[in-house]
Amino acid sequence: MDRRNAAGETADLFGGTPLEVAPGAVHVPGWLDPAAQRDLVALCREWAGGPAGMRRHRMPRGGLMSVRMAALGWYWEPYRYSRTLPDGRPVRPFPDLLGRLAREGVAAAYGRPPAPQSPPYDVALVNFYDAEARMGMHQDRDERADAPVVSLSLGDTCVFRFGNTETRTRPYTDVELRSGDLFVFGGPSRLAYHGVPRTRPGTAPEGIGLAAGRLNITIRASGLADSQG
Repeated sequence: MDRRNAAGETADLFGGTPLEVAPGAVHVPGWLDPAAQRDLVALCREWAGGPAGMRRHRMPRGGLMSVRMAALGWYWEPYRYSRTLPDGRPVRPFPDLLGRLAREGVAAAYGRPPAPQSPPYDVALVNFYDAEARMGMHQDRDERADAPVVSLSLGDTCVFRFGNTETRTRPYTDVELRSGDLFVFGGPSRLAYHGVPRTRPGTAPEGIGLAAGRLNITIRASGLADSQG
């Protein structure tokens, strides 16, 4: 997969320059070129096909998430990881490609690759947002490793709200994430609250195989032992 640092409209506007949103939180516009985006969209369709498919999880208080989600490497449900699906089948393996993209993403955002002793990236969540889907402010805190979270955006543009580590409310910064953008957050921002208050339907670029909606691939290092789950 060819992955470049800038492409299309995003490159014209931003030039692919990393933008620090908060300490340890970096936005790299246009990181994936159109061909790489198209390849990832095709892979997301494959990953969403099973064994569990795309699911809307029910939260502990009874609410149903509006975002549809597929898991790779480890199965996530609020708020735990396991190696098996609820019906006992194994979760789809974590692709080597995503581990490589995560390491390259960290290097692009921070100007240096992850340290050799860093825990391996081994879990990904593939999230699909239709025009009505939202993601409330939350922390990614179910992992035992503190490696940076790597997020890739495909399809429709979204408003990504990146906050602080203490509260779901202000202060926060709204960042517009377009198709092909990379967002990495670690270090002092690893446990920052974040969410997606809205998407912008009809903004997906042509030619990537996703006419409507937004796909987000979030790649993490679980820090969990294989004996768990």
